[in-house]
Amino acid sequence: MKKSVFLGTLAASALLAGYASSATLDDVKARGELICGVNTGLVGFAAPDANGNWQGFDVAICKAVAAAVLGDASKVKYVPTTGETRFTALASGEIDMLARNTTWTFSRDADLKFTFTGVNYYDGQGFMVKKDLGVSSAKELDGATVCIQTGTTTELNLADFFKVNNMSYQPVAIQTNAEGEQQYLAGACDAYTTDASGLAATRAVFADPENHVILPEIISKEPLGPLVRHGDDQWADINRWVLNALIAAEEFGVTSANVEELSKGTDNPEVNRILGSEGDLGAMIGLDKEWAKRAIAASGNYGEIFAATIGESTPIGLARGLNAQWTQGGLLYTPPFR
Repeated sequence: MKKSVFLGTLAASALLAGYASSATLDDVKARGELICGVNTGLVGFAAPDANGNWQGFDVAICKAVAAAVLGDASKVKYVPTTGETRFTALASGEIDMLARNTTWTFSRDADLKFTFTGVNYYDGQGFMVKKDLGVSSAKELDGATVCIQTGTTTELNLADFFKVNNMSYQPVAIQTNAEGEQQYLAGACDAYTTDASGLAATRAVFADPENHVILPEIISKEPLGPLVRHGDDQWADINRWVLNALIAAEEFGVTSANVEELSKGTDNPEVNRILGSEGDLGAMIGLDKEWAKRAIAASGNYGEIFAATIGESTPIGLARGLNAQWTQGGLLYTPPFR
């Protein structure tokens, strides 16, 4: 779910907050808790379960960072944010990191002064309609009402798509995915548009998911990933390499089940460097030798996390697609650990 691109004075406040807080690691350690901004509730990505415990694909990133930094994946405070509030929460220092289906864009990186620490899901914007609308292509939506979250890149993509195809539409503004779901089901809009992964997650909780169709068109590139404030390279490096460790672990066959055994040493020098049995990469980012081992043990490697939260065996039902390892025809590829 993409989001705010032009937020006026936020750029300045982000700059000030970012450069004023260049010791996030120390703050997190002193607090004994990682404060992670997440979605207000998107099943599969970030949502509290029946017991109030946050679960999901993005939540697992927060847990991995907490495990690496604090030695305990449960030491996370989750702060729900909307498309419009998430950037203010990060810029102001209310949260330490944001892991909320957020698209990496030029303006968010350069103008809003945020550092994206990688891509954890390669996505694209799509459309969902009720089957009885009789539409099989987004190009048949001329004159449609469309539910759309405000403060998102989705708004700009939608305008561009309809303009290029010489069509008109009537936007129905919503603040959260829950509101979008409610309005769409109530018939306030003909179509709901957001990231295709978000549409799949939304449809999965419907009482009649078979009566709703995600149209074939993907109208944008939406590389989603976690982000932190500018001005604290050490904290950005920690976040970046925790994500890289989860991705590399899948490539090298390191799982939550075997990480303990493999951490004693293997015949693969790169695995040994990742897990801390050779060298001391952790010292370079202010952590101990077993930071990555703990991050992987928290919820598993990237593939384990994907399969458990949003994969084909879950109600969300997403195939790996572009999010497969580079060795399997996908885009997941990490720099070397050396």
